[in-house]
Amino acid sequence: MELFPTIPLSQWQDSKETVHRFAQVVGKIRLASSVRRNHWWNVPYHLTGRGITTRPMALADGGGTFCIDFDFVDHRLVVCSSDGRRVSFPLTGQSVASFYRRTLDSLAAVGVPMSLPHPTPFDLPDTGRPFTEDTEHAAYDPFWVNRYWQVLSQVNLVLEEFAAGFCGKVSPVHHFWHTFDIAVTRFSDREIEQPRTVDPVTREAYSREVVSSGFWFGDDSFPRPAFYSYAAPEPAGLADCPLRPDAARWIERNGSHLAVLDYEEVRGGKDPWGTVLDFYESVYQPAARLAGWNIGGEASPGGITDPVAARGGG
Repeated sequence: MELFPTIPLSQWQDSKETVHRFAQVVGKIRLASSVRRNHWWNVPYHLTGRGITTRPMALADGGGTFCIDFDFVDHRLVVCSSDGRRVSFPLTGQSVASFYRRTLDSLAAVGVPMSLPHPTPFDLPDTGRPFTEDTEHAAYDPFWVNRYWQVLSQVNLVLEEFAAGFCGKVSPVHHFWHTFDIAVTRFSDREIEQPRTVDPVTREAYSREVVSSGFWFGDDSFPRPAFYSYAAPEPAGLADCPLRPDAARWIERNGSHLAVLDYEEVRGGKDPWGTVLDFYESVYQPAARLAGWNIGGEASPGGITDPVAARGGG
């Protein structure tokens, strides 16, 4: 498989908008059926060898567990329960409305009755439209959806390697159904006071100081795939720090600065993997230094913190 194969937004935007809403339907099931974790770590998807998964969930009554997987190889949604029952249906040929109904029917078939308190998209242009009424979003190109999963899988491993170099508090590498990006976040223990007007999703996500690194597939405001990184809150002077490689740049977004590196700039280079890791490091190092983090004390080169192993002993 080619490393970082091309995935221009223009080639699959209609399919992306459909799959994004499919992911929000199942993501809201995950939100309603999982134990809440700090910074919403319970909510995003994790990667599998064939797609993405909710991981095991359970209803509040303590009954059996269940799991929902997107299979982007055979292009099916798979619903399984811990008693062995399994139901699947094709992702192709579905509108958001039919996908929503079939997902709830599949859950009922494995003994999991489900009713979502807010069965509408979150933070999308059609936020006010119930899933049951969305027959507009029905595009699904299996080639490009599989390509999305291939790219997601590769970026997941790059982020896992980057995450290994930090032994402080760090999130899992996870795929967000809110913004449809994949990211890993490093934290300090410094609490961040936010205005009461800030929404509860953002308040919990940024209740501590963070440096986050990730990748998105593009959207209307930034219509191309890109690697990104940022610090929140942003230390004074961060956007004046040079980035690597030269193609990377700072852009203003939502009142702060975001470091971006276009995917196409990376995939044509001699060492795409190393270039992305170096890009993330070129943001983390100055951000952590300007914020006063213990950079040396929280480093774990190669994922090793044992000083004996680090010296080659043991």
